[in-house]
Amino acid sequence: MFILIVYGYMTKRYSARAIEEACKTDIRFMWILGNNPVPDHATIARFQNERLAPIIEDLFYQFVEKLIELGEVSYTNVFIDGTKIEANANKYSFVWAKAVKKNLIKLNAKIEAETRALAAKYGYSDKITFENLLDSLMLTATVLNVTFVRGKGKHKTQIQRDIDKLIEYGNKRHEYLESLKIAGKRNSYSKIDTDATFMRMKEDYMKNGQLKAGYNVQIAVESEYIVGVGLFHNPTDTTTLIPFLERIRSHTGRKISNVVADAGYASEENFDYLDNNEQNAFIKPQMYEISKTKKYKNDIFRPEHMHYDAEADEYICPGKKKLKYIETKKQKTDNGYETSRKVYQCESCEGCPHRSKCHKSQYDRKIEVSHKLKNQNRKATELITTDDGIKLRMNRSIQVEGAFGVIKQDFGFKRFLTRGKRKTEAQFFLIAFAFNIEKLCNRINSKRFRTSLFDTKPA
Repeated sequence: MFILIVYGYMTKRYSARAIEEACKTDIRFMWILGNNPVPDHATIARFQNERLAPIIEDLFYQFVEKLIELGEVSYTNVFIDGTKIEANANKYSFVWAKAVKKNLIKLNAKIEAETRALAAKYGYSDKITFENLLDSLMLTATVLNVTFVRGKGKHKTQIQRDIDKLIEYGNKRHEYLESLKIAGKRNSYSKIDTDATFMRMKEDYMKNGQLKAGYNVQIAVESEYIVGVGLFHNPTDTTTLIPFLERIRSHTGRKISNVVADAGYASEENFDYLDNNEQNAFIKPQMYEISKTKKYKNDIFRPEHMHYDAEADEYICPGKKKLKYIETKKQKTDNGYETSRKVYQCESCEGCPHRSKCHKSQYDRKIEVSHKLKNQNRKATELITTDDGIKLRMNRSIQVEGAFGVIKQDFGFKRFLTRGKRKTEAQFFLIAFAFNIEKLCNRINSKRFRTSLFDTKPA
């Protein structure tokens, strides 16, 4: 069954019904089946979602281990990138965490006011809680033999109306709390696939920039093979790098020597992690491309272009004014990493002829600098501009971006068919399986076996 599903993915058949139909009409699938009966689409879906999903990751890394034995993969130069793929959910099924929090605050205020009013009405203490009040009213209704009626034309007693209102408030509050629990640290989720987050997609077929439910799919590629897969809720790549690398290491027991990624992964936390693990970070700094522009180089008022006096710990601006250290701002990332930025303020901008060009604030100029990140960016720039760095960056564009291009364009896979993170991730592992098998065959046929990198062509 596993071979049948993987071959189905290799032939662009991603649904259980399409694989079932192929088993009846395609001689290649008939050969795989042999003398076995054609499986029902429900059987195929059940096998993929219930039996295969929990073990698919282990099977995938067993295949990667086989590539290592063949000498195709060594976890030396690994290219990492991510893309957003739409979830199997309606675009109008969104739940926004901020809106839920706002509505919960309003509801709690209503509940508090209603509790006080009903407590005074029925003679209870004004300190009684919402839950105790509801229990007391239910008990009172039972003692008074109140008959609860439902439906159109039925007359409700006053105590039933009060109880129904409290129950309605309680149910709504429970709904809001459940929504916040599902959202967790996310800003949104889909009602249809609660593991999916609303994010901006590259494939904007509606041409209106509308957010759609999806997953941030991360892959690691080496020698043109996908050697790591991970699905994440957060739309940005910065916070995915460390958990992704840890996940690969936990399944393979191997440490990547050279991590190659674009500027979306550049952060103080990521650079620090790679440095502590003795891994080379061939990651382009966030300002690298902008720093090469003429406008950037001519902007003498940028903090990067100001003279820094390390001994006095102060900057000197083009107007010969001193920007002195005043405080340190600390912040924690989602992973718990603490960053610190030093704040420097000009002694006085009054009367400075460059003020209008320097900044627009009515106060004295302030700048925030992370000296640690500044040094990390400098090291990263030196690394990516070496001959090896240039070669690896060129290969990153070909290999990892090329892998996504094949999956989205050649394989035509732009939307998940399953729901829930585990099932959805299992589907992408199957895509990676199909991709790697085809890549292995193509490399053998094109005589590129055991060739990990493309050479840079002379200008």
